[in-house]
Amino acid sequence: MRAIIVEDEIPAREELEYLIETHSNIEVTDCFEDGLDVLKFLQEQETDAIFLDINIPSLDGMLLAGNISKFAKKPYIIFTTAYKEHAVQAFELEAFDYILKPYDEKRIAAMLGKLESAYKRDQSEINQKNTESAGNVKSQMHEEEAGSGAVSRINLRKNDKIIVTDVNDIYYASANEKVTLVYTRQEEYMMPMSISEFHSRLPQNLFFRCHRSYSVNLSKIHEIVPWFNQTYLLHLKDLDAEVPVSRSKVKMFRQIMQL
Repeated sequence: MRAIIVEDEIPAREELEYLIETHSNIEVTDCFEDGLDVLKFLQEQETDAIFLDINIPSLDGMLLAGNISKFAKKPYIIFTTAYKEHAVQAFELEAFDYILKPYDEKRIAAMLGKLESAYKRDQSEINQKNTESAGNVKSQMHEEEAGSGAVSRINLRKNDKIIVTDVNDIYYASANEKVTLVYTRQEEYMMPMSISEFHSRLPQNLFFRCHRSYSVNLSKIHEIVPWFNQTYLLHLKDLDAEVPVSRSKVKMFRQIMQL
């Protein structure tokens, strides 16, 4: 379990770090003095718990906690402060605990024990849900493979001609109003059908419907680039193209790609 400490008083920060090290297996990875620095850190990295002083520069602890409470994955927040009057507001923000200064070692030790137990319980529940979800995805993929048959070739249209194409030569397909554009390494084809219909004709173990407007050949993915709202942009081998993974498809994509 990882944690950060947000405290602008060096003696208090060092004492808290010592108590955490002495009474738990929690790893303190970073310490901060400024609220804005913490917010920037959390936009790029994750942590499991935050020991948060209220009276800190730039962005006080309450405002910072309010921002953190909107995160999709929320770390446990333990307020560490000399002020009693913020306790009600702290628990309205679903803080894990509210510790008053000067620190009482027994109180800290008891809190750390509860924190580690809560983390283990929550992680167990998350792992169980992920296992069940992965099982459902694999089952769905198996059913789709069985239903799709051993599809190896598909007919594509270009200039009134029908081009018999190996499905593995297709890199991706995208919706364009009422037709679907299909891209190979060197050619672009136009299919007079919706992308849903076209995707259904492809081998489902090879192609993934990563977005309502896109289907991508998983074997052609060269680079996975994090994008906004925890989504991705996919760069493909040999093509100067970007294929988005929509927010609703991110979870399944991560499981398939083992991210």
